Amino acid sequence: MSDLVEPKSVDIVYETEEPVTYTVVDGVAWIMMNRPQFNNAQNGQMTYALDDAFQKATNDDAVRCIVLGGEGKHFSAGHDIGTPGRDLHREFDKRLMVAPHTNKPGAELLYTREQEQYLGMCRRWRDVPKPTIAMVQGACVAGGLMLAWVCDLIVASDDAFFQDPVNPLMGIPGVEYFAHAYELPPRVAKEFLLLGERMSAQRAEQFGMVNKVLPRAELREAVTAWARKLAGQARLGNWLTKQAVNHVEELRGKRAAMDAVFHMHHFAHAQNDLVTGNSIAGVSGKSAASANKKDAGEA
Repeated sequence: MSDLVEPKSVDIVYETEEPVTYTVVDGVAWIMMNRPQFNNAQNGQMTYALDDAFQKATNDDAVRCIVLGGEGKHFSAGHDIGTPGRDLHREFDKRLMVAPHTNKPGAELLYTREQEQYLGMCRRWRDVPKPTIAMVQGACVAGGLMLAWVCDLIVASDDAFFQDPVNPLMGIPGVEYFAHAYELPPRVAKEFLLLGERMSAQRAEQFGMVNKVLPRAELREAVTAWARKLAGQARLGNWLTKQAVNHVEELRGKRAAMDAVFHMHHFAHAQNDLVTGNSIAGVSGKSAASANKKDAGEA
């Protein structure tokens, strides 16, 4: 049975009840993804825990800056498509004006779920009224890009890489929060999407997608320094500055472009379901990781 046909009963085994940790130090909220054994793959449990953490940081006037990071070797390997905690068919308490998804037939199931959990949530976090920094090490792949891109600043370790392989793997034109052509020049964005190859942090910095690259051992210290500086600045000034730049992106059509590509994304899901019987063309977490390692020349 495909993912798009019927809601199905599955056994979900969460390896942790704390997929996201939250601490505040010197006016900085540290939101850390906490599924290191699965390279911080993003399931629904993590998505809603992230939303809780961003909301908590927003509500706390003592918090003046937010850092988003991932425990372990990698920032995030993307959306969860193969761990025991994959919870595609579980409902959570809605945060946006989106209907339940598990009772929806056909392509409507994924379309409804991803309106909130992927596109809607990312837009919500992008608009948090406090400066945000993504602290990226290792892999930042597919859904991981969305988590980094919603942040105002990205600081990466020198071993970090960025990748959206969903077109070569699944025939899907990029992840749901389609910021590719805003984060990268158009021709580079096409390369990034069409070939699906890894982009080093050093190359990403050349295009302005990353603000700073440094050795992994120095990553947290550098992020802490920037976060403390931001936390010490005027709260309203930081918020207005963030809104100003985000507004310019909207004038350039970012939201409208993202809406259009979201529909292309789901057309591709439906096509996969019709042709292969599976919305992601039968790709599993294991097969995706194997293909990515092969493309990168790893054993």
